[in-house]
Amino acid sequence: MVTSLAVGYAMAGALDVPAMIGMMIGGMMGLMSAFAVAENTWQRLTRAILWMPFPYAAVLWLAAELHDDRRLEIGLMVGALALTFFLARFGQMYLLTGMMLFNGLMVGMMANIPAGMSGKALLVALVSAAAVLGTRLLLCYPMPREDLLRTQRAFVVEARRVADAAVEALDPDADQERAVRRMTRALRRLNVTTVTIDGRLAQPEVAADPDMAELLHRHLFDAELALRGIGRAVQDLTGLAVDPHLREALVVGLVVARDTPLGSAQGLRPAAEIIRQQADATLNGSDAGSRRAEAVEPAYRVAQLLDSLAGSLSHWLALGWSSPQSPAKVPFQPTVALERDRPAGSAAATRRVLAAGTETSWRRVVPFVRAPLHAGVAAAIVCPITDAIDPQRFYWGLVGVMITLFGTNTTHERLRKFGHRMTGTVIGAVIGIALLHLVGHGHVYVMLTIIVAGITLGAWGMQRAYALWVVGLVVALVQLYGLTTPDAGMDHLLGERLLDNGLGILIATLCAALIFPLSGRRITREAERGYVSAVDDLVSQLALRWEDPDAPVRLRGAARALDSALFQVVSLVRPLVRMPLGVRGRDADNRTALLTTATGHARALAAAADIDIDLAPRQAERFTRITTVLTGSLRALDHALATGEPEESWQRVSPLVRELKAELDTAPSGPRAERIRTALRELAALDDSLAGYAERCGLTVRSASPQGIVSSPMERRTQALVAEWGTRRAPRSAAASERSATVTATAGPGTGTASPERVLPVPPPISATPSGGATLTVTVAGSIRCDRHPAGCTGWITVINGRGKRVAAGSVQSGRYRVDGLRPGPHTLIVSASAHAPHAELLSVPSAGGTGRIDHDMWL
Repeated sequence: MVTSLAVGYAMAGALDVPAMIGMMIGGMMGLMSAFAVAENTWQRLTRAILWMPFPYAAVLWLAAELHDDRRLEIGLMVGALALTFFLARFGQMYLLTGMMLFNGLMVGMMANIPAGMSGKALLVALVSAAAVLGTRLLLCYPMPREDLLRTQRAFVVEARRVADAAVEALDPDADQERAVRRMTRALRRLNVTTVTIDGRLAQPEVAADPDMAELLHRHLFDAELALRGIGRAVQDLTGLAVDPHLREALVVGLVVARDTPLGSAQGLRPAAEIIRQQADATLNGSDAGSRRAEAVEPAYRVAQLLDSLAGSLSHWLALGWSSPQSPAKVPFQPTVALERDRPAGSAAATRRVLAAGTETSWRRVVPFVRAPLHAGVAAAIVCPITDAIDPQRFYWGLVGVMITLFGTNTTHERLRKFGHRMTGTVIGAVIGIALLHLVGHGHVYVMLTIIVAGITLGAWGMQRAYALWVVGLVVALVQLYGLTTPDAGMDHLLGERLLDNGLGILIATLCAALIFPLSGRRITREAERGYVSAVDDLVSQLALRWEDPDAPVRLRGAARALDSALFQVVSLVRPLVRMPLGVRGRDADNRTALLTTATGHARALAAAADIDIDLAPRQAERFTRITTVLTGSLRALDHALATGEPEESWQRVSPLVRELKAELDTAPSGPRAERIRTALRELAALDDSLAGYAERCGLTVRSASPQGIVSSPMERRTQALVAEWGTRRAPRSAAASERSATVTATAGPGTGTASPERVLPVPPPISATPSGGATLTVTVAGSIRCDRHPAGCTGWITVINGRGKRVAAGSVQSGRYRVDGLRPGPHTLIVSASAHAPHAELLSVPSAGGTGRIDHDMWL
């Protein structure tokens, strides 16, 4: 902004253009470069910034030519706003073009630039854009390695904030409730920062150094997990009577952790040893049986987690410092996991709902025309109203329409933005007028400093609250208005701006709610379905990890996807106004709390279960059954969220998990055994949390029994009758048994012809429907290969039954897949991969025989 304003002012003097016009043109180049151009290579940065002056200057000339035709001028503004939203669907450069067209028309109408000055305006814009580009390349050159180191420092800052909040919480004289709230905020900010960093780290499959990229993800995940564990342990300690010496040791250890230099993360280990020694002394002291001894276990946990944090943090920082100097090899490139460099919110779920309802006939055009229609109709309504209020500033209503529809997807989000806009405008007006009276009208450089400072502070605050950006913007605009508006008219001018902006926001919100509306409830349910799908992926990868230790699954990555999915749910269920406890509408908060708890258990499960194990055949079979039942429950929950009709039940596997854990507890102890026990404990807790959530979604919750997944007396009788019927049947010939287990597959390896039929033993376990009837289900697993990817392909697999309904889905990790719960009958397996066209094969699931599993390999 400093560069663009200074160059615009200098060019105005050199070309004999009014200083205000030169600064408006140059300032627009700086503003749009800062907010709309976020490229990560100098070539793309140059292309975007140097392109901005051309559409901008072209419409400046057009606005000057049409200045005498008021209706056409207003109609052109309405069309330009609608065009901007239409171009936004085609990429960043198209969006930038649309924004420059709209801004050029707005500035041309505001400043009343003559048509003969259009050439000079283009020159001012070009030189300003070139200067902005030079400034960005000089001071903010894209440097992936330095970006990685910068984000590592940001993580350490958030980690220190957590440690500082823990120190305050351990102060016996502190307000415990306030300290716990501060700890909760610190952990929330830590999670947002971690998810943001993780989203920008390259995925191993596309990184120049896959091993280094995977280690960066892994150590970042483990460091955050340790910090969250420390926070929870300290929160537990706030409710206990802690021995003074143990409290002092905890505070000393956490202060050491907080103040440890960035390059000395291993220095956390002495802090952990201090806490551990004092905990031993407290446990062995004379008053070990008192209530103070209750605090020893959380203290041991803090010490253990500090050790874990020291290892993870030091390795993570060391990987950053040792990363390659070449930008092309640094595993730190922006990914699509983020939206505007923040964790994704409601946009992804909105797109899925919109796509699901517009797949046929003329509705296919709805995703393209929906936002432009919202903008065009709202602008057409707002412009005559605001033009009647003040013809010179009617565009303020258009600004309200534009800022409402950009970045929002639901009515709640738009109304929340309305509140932020109104509040920020009032506060900014008060501060801006006070500064204007203090400085006066004759100190141009001081006013320019206030303008730049206001926009800078507003941009800094935008990531925290939209109202902070509005405050900074209005403070800057008041200084600009002060050049042409007397002090007596400033209150009226700002009140008019507030009214026009408010009208634009409210009318745009109304149009979005009436034209091709999307139910907020549907979007929320779709976000919750995304969360359930992420849990399903985690469970499937866990099953594959323990079944095949060589499978290159990423459990921590699957758990991080849960974080992203939780952000989307929270962004949608957050209420517009927080209501008191006990009134209607708290169910969403309770559901979100259950998902938050489930996410915490999923993180701990992913970290503990990522080990090579060798279970006995009987134990492995029980674990497979646990994951199969849990996957089936997740599919039932997904169906209930999709249709709103809970037709099936949630089968709780936590009793089975605890029985398996009790059986493994008799094994010799050791680090691996302890991690297995931790993984099973967290899996049981995850199931308990999700069972509570499923119950709030309307599903009947039942407990799975060790012999089967049935629990009611009727279901047990049904299972017994089916088993008795099976023993009384006449034995069949081997040929008949094989014929009943025939799997027919089409499209053989690399061809478009039918492959020979394969005969496989089919294993249909007996599961129970909600009504108590028995149903045969089968697990299908195998590999997906192609000539171009010998190590296996990556993608998604979808299973469609004979009626064309999707009955199962799962991810393909390094060529391995698994889908559960298929019932007898014909099915179609569809493989989708980024490197291949969709591929389908027919699979016939027989109705009798086997051990519950079909092995089905495919070639692309």
